[in-house]
Amino acid sequence: MQESKQHKISDGTQKVYDQPVQQVVSYSWPPLQNVENNLSSDDSSGGARLSVEIFEQHCTLESSSGTDGYPANISPSTANFSPNETPFTWPNSQSYPAELHHSPDYTCGSPVSASCVTDNGNDLRYKLRELETAMLGPDTDNFDIYDIIIPGEEQISSESEQSKFLMEIISRGDLKEMLCTCAKAVENKDRFTIEWLMTELRQMVSVSGEPIQRLGAYMLEGLVARLAASGSYIYKALRCKEPVGTDLLTYMHLLYEVCPYFKFGYMSANGAIAEAMKDESRVHIIDFQLAQGSQWIILIMALASRPGGPPHLRITGIDDSTSAYARGGGLEIVGQRLSRLAESCKVPFEFQAAAISGSELQLGNLEIRTGEAIAVNFALMLHHMPDESVSTQNHRDRLLRLVKSLSPKVVTLVEQEANTNTAPFYHRFLETMNHYMAIFDSVDAALPREHKDRINVEQHCLAREIVNIIACEGAERVERHELLGKWRSRFIMAGFTPYPLSPFVNATIKTLLENYNDKYTLVEMDGVLFLGWKNQLIIASCAWR
Repeated sequence: MQESKQHKISDGTQKVYDQPVQQVVSYSWPPLQNVENNLSSDDSSGGARLSVEIFEQHCTLESSSGTDGYPANISPSTANFSPNETPFTWPNSQSYPAELHHSPDYTCGSPVSASCVTDNGNDLRYKLRELETAMLGPDTDNFDIYDIIIPGEEQISSESEQSKFLMEIISRGDLKEMLCTCAKAVENKDRFTIEWLMTELRQMVSVSGEPIQRLGAYMLEGLVARLAASGSYIYKALRCKEPVGTDLLTYMHLLYEVCPYFKFGYMSANGAIAEAMKDESRVHIIDFQLAQGSQWIILIMALASRPGGPPHLRITGIDDSTSAYARGGGLEIVGQRLSRLAESCKVPFEFQAAAISGSELQLGNLEIRTGEAIAVNFALMLHHMPDESVSTQNHRDRLLRLVKSLSPKVVTLVEQEANTNTAPFYHRFLETMNHYMAIFDSVDAALPREHKDRINVEQHCLAREIVNIIACEGAERVERHELLGKWRSRFIMAGFTPYPLSPFVNATIKTLLENYNDKYTLVEMDGVLFLGWKNQLIIASCAWR
């Protein structure tokens, strides 16, 4: 990622943030989904579609027999907390340490499990080479990717002129420039340029190299998959295999601990809910992506310390069945865990499970009771809902209208600050590069290059998102992020008004950020909090009513 990047903010203006870095809280990238070998050429750029549903299921790039299913929508493994300590406190109440303590009673994860990459140096080099060969294929020994490009496109210039142009690009050795030029060639179906650049790029990317080399490996994989009209070769070559559930939780937990993305979203949303409910005696939280239930551990402990005593708390956890793989079972597992915690904290508690995807949820799936103050939580979930560009049903806006009909006291929104929804392919490619470059760079600063699980963290928590954004179109593309300005428009159209996050919430987040690299930035603007890395905004958190 470039050191200084202009980023569109909600009002459409361009601003560069050179804020002093502050530390943040952590959040794990949702999983990815089924990789199906269905590609078609119905997207506007003429490229092929690849079915790689992300944020809901993960695929490990291991050399093993193929399977079609992948673990799903997982939030970081629960950072286990002792009931008598919480990082969030009420104003004028007892202060608790910012450091969260693990407690075996409330753990969703498991001890760090062995990585598929061994500690032996030779084995590691062999495994990396095997992985990259699986991702990108051998050097056209058994498969010529250029044969699948639609023939007949006109050459813009002579091959000699193109060759000179490409030689100049290659001589500069700028991996970003080469990736972007290759993406433009894919958009234009320029097979001459694609052939030249992909041959060179294969030698430059590496899942074990610098952040741009690692990101480049997955972006190149996405371009290859986009070109594969059937998509069968690239995913047969990947020989994807489901990681053991505990392994996947380990990778998500590791990302949760070393980078603040999930914690930032969870803590800011919890603060908004706690503040909105400070005078309520009965609270109903509707969580549209319960996953491991990590977020509510912190809030339950905070409610226990509320002046005047805790309210009666009811949580409705919504999540489709695919997340059961990572949980080790159904939603009732999370309900039991939270119930035990609430009991130990003396917080009156009820749990209601709604094992259904957000796009299928109807009002009848929610048990609304008179006298309860309602809070709705959209944490890194809405961008998975198809909108008007995908389906006439437009579940993204339908859910917002449904929630508004409940007259909630507060609605929290946490989303990645990126524009990958309706942007044309090439602009989407550039946006993906800038956004994920910041994330890969932050992981690189937190985990040593030789860390045995770093490759697994990036594969399971990030890579499938990247491939899905680049390779897929239509309903098969489930990673559809929008900038805060677009979310604001959707919420306003649904009848919501902003609920600015209080200075108390901001101060709580700033305290938590002190435990992280000083290259993280926290920007507050118009009641919205943005977490960034250097000058790149990554996550936006806000509240509505």
